[in-house]
Amino acid sequence: MNILLTGGAGFIGRWVVKRLLDDGHRLWIVDDLSNGREENIAEFRQHPGLREFIIGTIMDEQLLQRLFANHNFDVCYHLGASINVQDSIDDPGTTFDNDTRGTFYVLEQCRVHQVKMVFMSTCMVYDKCIEPTGITEFHPTKPASPYAGSKVAAENMVLSYYFAYGLPAVVIRPFNTYGPYQKTGGEGGVVAIFIRNKLAGKDLNIYGEGTQTRDLLYVEDCARFVVQAGYSDAVNGEIVNAGLGEDVSVHALAQLIVGDESRIRHVPHIHPQSEIQKLLCNSEKAKKLLNWAPEVSLREGIQRTEQWIATTDLE
Repeated sequence: MNILLTGGAGFIGRWVVKRLLDDGHRLWIVDDLSNGREENIAEFRQHPGLREFIIGTIMDEQLLQRLFANHNFDVCYHLGASINVQDSIDDPGTTFDNDTRGTFYVLEQCRVHQVKMVFMSTCMVYDKCIEPTGITEFHPTKPASPYAGSKVAAENMVLSYYFAYGLPAVVIRPFNTYGPYQKTGGEGGVVAIFIRNKLAGKDLNIYGEGTQTRDLLYVEDCARFVVQAGYSDAVNGEIVNAGLGEDVSVHALAQLIVGDESRIRHVPHIHPQSEIQKLLCNSEKAKKLLNWAPEVSLREGIQRTEQWIATTDLE
């Protein structure tokens, strides 16, 4: 297939690139490098399946029009987004532009050219988990940050194009994803930051009490889920979750990573109003519709991530 991938130089995007190329597709990538890095996809630059890597923004409507008109795409995986919660609180306009308006621009080209869209949303749109079986796609949403609000708005536009125009489209909500190629600095994920600080001999800082829980999905499991959603007609018009199906408190995660309670510090939360106290994913729908299930345990995923960070550290 001919495939357009936005955000392909990002953390998850990099693994989606690998999987799509391994599956034999022809791939065009658009990334403005605000979150992504060219180094993430350096190993694929000479791959015959990677037709073009464009440093550009989804806010550039002329760029999108040209790409869609020239390349007869079969699927668009739309991963490009502003993803930092605190940035969205400090500057909601940029997040809204990139995550909502930018999604609309991509969606319009998908409509004009009848290209399936796989829209990458987030578990951050959900309210806290209260069910012992985890958060299903019917769970209440609570956009507690402009990031989550912008994603909910974009989700609704994507689904409206399915119902109004019959456009094949799916909204996917992976839970907290971690693994190699995730940034280990301020915008990185909690696993990557904890591991880097462990290896550097630094303390592990936890926002608040550390009782908040996360369902941590290894990035290769996430990429397999993302790609499969583009291959299947069964998920068109649907919202689909993916997670490990186990939650761990942030404090317990720190203990698992560093193994030394004296190196764990609790610090004031920078955005307590946007914290979700409990996240636990129910992936039954993904299993039913996509035959997808996670394969990498948290312990194994942490080991793989630590091995990668120890040899290739990214701020």
